Amino acid sequence: MNALTLVLATLGVFAVAYRYYGLFIARKVLGLDGGRTTPAIALADGHDYHKTNRFVLFGHHFAAIAAAGPLIGPVLAAQFGYAPGALWIIFGCVLGGAVHDVIVLFASVRHKGKSLSLIAEYEINKRAGAVASFAILFILVLTLAGLSIAVVNALFESAWGTFTVLATMPIALLMGVWMYVFRKGDVKGASVIGVVLLALSLWAGPHVAADPTMSRWLSLPKHTIALLIPAYGFVASVLPVWLLLCPRDYLSTYLKLGTVAALVAGIFFVHPTLQMPAFTPWVHGGGPLIPGSVFPFVFITIACGALSGFHAIIGTGTTPKMIATEDDVLFVGYGAMLFEGVVAIMALVAACVLVPADYFAINSSAVAYSHLGMTPVHLPALAAEVGEKLQGRPGGAVSLAVGMAYIFSSIPLMQHLASYWYHFAIMFEAVFILTAVDTGTRVGRYMLQEMLGRVWPKLNEKKWMPGIILTSLIFTGAWGYLVYTGDIMTIWPLFGMSNQLLATCALIVGTTMLIRLGKARYAWVSAVPGIFMIPVCMSAGYHNIKDNYLPQGKYLNVGISVLLMLLMAIVFVEAFFKWYELARVKDKVRDAHGDVVLAEVPE
Repeated sequence: MNALTLVLATLGVFAVAYRYYGLFIARKVLGLDGGRTTPAIALADGHDYHKTNRFVLFGHHFAAIAAAGPLIGPVLAAQFGYAPGALWIIFGCVLGGAVHDVIVLFASVRHKGKSLSLIAEYEINKRAGAVASFAILFILVLTLAGLSIAVVNALFESAWGTFTVLATMPIALLMGVWMYVFRKGDVKGASVIGVVLLALSLWAGPHVAADPTMSRWLSLPKHTIALLIPAYGFVASVLPVWLLLCPRDYLSTYLKLGTVAALVAGIFFVHPTLQMPAFTPWVHGGGPLIPGSVFPFVFITIACGALSGFHAIIGTGTTPKMIATEDDVLFVGYGAMLFEGVVAIMALVAACVLVPADYFAINSSAVAYSHLGMTPVHLPALAAEVGEKLQGRPGGAVSLAVGMAYIFSSIPLMQHLASYWYHFAIMFEAVFILTAVDTGTRVGRYMLQEMLGRVWPKLNEKKWMPGIILTSLIFTGAWGYLVYTGDIMTIWPLFGMSNQLLATCALIVGTTMLIRLGKARYAWVSAVPGIFMIPVCMSAGYHNIKDNYLPQGKYLNVGISVLLMLLMAIVFVEAFFKWYELARVKDKVRDAHGDVVLAEVPE
């Protein structure tokens, strides 16, 4: 199959979905009210609650949600062939992921920017909220560990990539100071500064790497990168949102969207053929990368890009505290998710244009590859050209970079730039992922403050700096430990299952809110994907435990899997009882805003 056909089909479906299904959800299902005061205005504090330009906020939100999932998940799922992943990305994104994101963001905006666990407490009951808070915190720790390990694997011993990623941090600080201190509200000026300096850092990367002294300082080993990433997450969590996190995410969005647009253009120009078949022999299980069969593992391997619970953490974390008007909820929530679906399709294409023997050589261990009876075709020559060891580097990042380099270097006059494109792609992936790490860490800090604040109320004061520092240290220490001691193949399956469980929880909680708001006839929009994902997640958890963790003696992973499945099952049962109770309500009431609802709950 020609890659261009798949890309055009995806773009067409997404355009129609936004124009019709997205507007239907915004107007009919949610009833977005542009005149209603949002938390960013009502609770403005200049630290977390801050009214933000919709394009800057789109950049922040997209950068935060578009982490490793749309890059690494589709690459790993290529083990099954291109068809299963493509179908899940296209239809899962439109009917599941984008619906999930816009409804979760709407719910948090209506609940003063509160977290998903508190929304569950208000909409279902206190027991569901308490259970959800523990489950979500566990899942967030696993998510950030999985994302960060992907960065470690992409950056270790790469002076070029490390330099460019580090350069984005002072550039973002300068943009933040420019927009909010020197020239308040000057988004265009900050954008020009950021893009120019980013371009200069990209140009300087290979020259820095070529310098022996700089290369020695920046070619860091794995354990050093594994310590620096949590340190960055801590700093980003403590500083005001406008100073580092938001401008860095906005800056990263230029790089992300620009690279994806260039990749789309490259596919239009090169017309590469998908070398991977539509379905491989491993759709029934037994593959070298993913141990299970295409059902249910394609659904949990491709998380971000189709449906992701991590988005619920962002959608009830930083973003709702910065929404200027409810009219922006569709653009930011539904729109950003569709863009992420495009990223996921690009990642799938980049993996599938590789010869299968080369693809599996990169993503399999030496022992697993020796059992496949394959011999690398172009990989030795590619490795020599880019100057890196490519075989036996599982996790998806390297094969994605090789695929991107193959497409770009196939364009006339760029045939000898494979090394540049490879290192650029590695840096692109690292920046992609780190923008989710900083936001996820900040949201984890919010949640930990909420939970510990029940015992020590002082910790729940959003501006009390000792509490901010303490909770940030605890949270970054938890996921940082997993990064330092774990690897992608042990954490990613657990992350995938738990991440999709969280998405399911968010869809179920969102459905409960729709029913309470008197929108029961539209509740199918979120109820159908939510109920569909329950057996998917539970069966994936069961197979993970039975076929993956128990045979390897990974008893900690077994315990976490069982615990999360039990906690989420409790939330689901409580929600279904709440649906039954709301269905029996006969007398509607008016809430504080004058809306007719089945029951009034705290905001």
